[in-house]
Amino acid sequence: MSNAILNIRFFARLREELGTESLQFPAVPGQTVDDVLSELANRGGVWAQLKGSQPVLMAVNQAMAKSSTPVHAGDEVAFFPPVTGG
Repeated sequence: MSNAILNIRFFARLREELGTESLQFPAVPGQTVDDVLSELANRGGVWAQLKGSQPVLMAVNQAMAKSSTPVHAGDEVAFFPPVTGG
């Protein structure tokens, strides 16, 4: 596939704190959601919170995902905080 990218989206407080709603990220064969999360967190600064003490939920192509879920070129990967209800 010539377009070896992932479309990354951030929602709720993550979008606000990271200062971006979306970005494109290189897709690598064998990559998992956790690999993407770790690489983003390794940017440091506000990005480090992605692997911090607060949980982050994940989805791939609008389906809830686990950290071990594989991702492929063209996928949409979303990160968002847990929703709390009352």
